[in-house]
Amino acid sequence: MSRFLSASAVTGAAVAVTVATGLSPVGLASSAAAATSVNYVALGDSYSSGVGAGSYISSSGSCDRSTNAYPEQWADAHSPASFTSVACSGATTSDVLSSQVSALTSSTTLVSITIGGNDAGFSSVMETCVLESDSSCLSAISSAESFIANTLPGRLSTVLQTIHADAPSARVVVLDYPDLYDLSKSNSCIGLSTTKRTALNQGADDLDSVISTAAKNNGDVFADVRGQFSGHEICDSGSWLNSVTIPIGNSYHPTASGQEDGYLPVFSGSAG
Repeated sequence: MSRFLSASAVTGAAVAVTVATGLSPVGLASSAAAATSVNYVALGDSYSSGVGAGSYISSSGSCDRSTNAYPEQWADAHSPASFTSVACSGATTSDVLSSQVSALTSSTTLVSITIGGNDAGFSSVMETCVLESDSSCLSAISSAESFIANTLPGRLSTVLQTIHADAPSARVVVLDYPDLYDLSKSNSCIGLSTTKRTALNQGADDLDSVISTAAKNNGDVFADVRGQFSGHEICDSGSWLNSVTIPIGNSYHPTASGQEDGYLPVFSGSAG
């Protein structure tokens, strides 16, 4: 094939693309310009790094960033001017402030974040609920809920205010966590008792409510994934969430499908 196209060939190609997409040449140029003007930084914990989704990026080390994580998938689809993910497995609000917000600049135009679950002791609560009695599980969840109600709101606000200070022009999308279980199918589902599952879902809802309030109080976009995951929770045949797995660190995290079909559409609809 020739390296050079005639003027008529170029014109024909432009017309073909225009007809296929319904966009004028000006519209096509505008869409491309919009995509290439986005400077996107992904912050947060394992739900943003992609733990549980496989295909981990070796250079991310123990942060376990996955090519299947929603930030990477969004960047692949939209080709922003720049993309950086510093999301990291196990991250807390303190970690975001100490080692993640430094990735932000005055040129950053889009930020995503999931945070708060590790502050509330997500891992230790799940361990208690898997290994111990109903009463021990409920006690652990109650302690986490007290922390969520009384301490977490201030921590979340500090994080979001810091993001705005470091990236004043950015659209900040704050995503939450899905409910873990489809309780309507719990009686036929092996594993934890329905008592534990009900309390865990309520704890997740309490956490999501606090995250929603913090986002709205700071003028950010709250992106709720619970509706998207409905019908794809643990106990559903097409679950997008890992149950107890080996390695254990993948447990109760979104699968690759959970990232692609759960988180990605919600983030895409909120990214502007």
